[in-house]
Amino acid sequence: MSIVVRDVREHELDSVLALNNAAGPSILPLDSARLRHFHDSADYFRVAERDGTLAGFLVGFGSRRGHDGSNFRWFAERHPDFMYIDRVVVASRRRGGGVGRTLYADIQGYAEVRYPVLACEVFIEHDSDTARIFHGSFGFREVGQHVMPDTGIRASMLTKDLCSYPWVREHYGDDLPDVRWLAQPRPLGEARLATGTR
Repeated sequence: MSIVVRDVREHELDSVLALNNAAGPSILPLDSARLRHFHDSADYFRVAERDGTLAGFLVGFGSRRGHDGSNFRWFAERHPDFMYIDRVVVASRRRGGGVGRTLYADIQGYAEVRYPVLACEVFIEHDSDTARIFHGSFGFREVGQHVMPDTGIRASMLTKDLCSYPWVREHYGDDLPDVRWLAQPRPLGEARLATGTR
């Protein structure tokens, strides 16, 4: 069956939280307040559905909006403009079925017309060979390592240059055409409008 990627809905946050906290040691746990902060402030917070069921999600922050995590700050010290993947989680029963690849293709499509670099990290302490191969197959490369001060976890810091960005920037600047497929899924200051609340 097909995979559908769409913006998260507010009533799904409990399900997203459970999915995150069941993901294992390669994903930092969340509490409901932190997840609410992500919902209210992330540039990109989308879920993947397969067969009508939540199969995964991805949260991302652009450098222009900012983020309070130490890994984000590490990238911000080295790149003036980038899109940061804070976390991607795929339900254990859906791993290996294309959900992660679909989410990464979607965020790349969002980022490549807005940012020159896509950034993320993989924790080194855990069995990360699968994650490293996954990211390498998408063109990410390690640009350094960082020990997260709040957890002591060492992360491999990865970036990918987005080759479409220079052309889009030269021809359109910040004034992208008003077409549905280019629409920003979570406009600045309007992250909760999709649910009818402010």
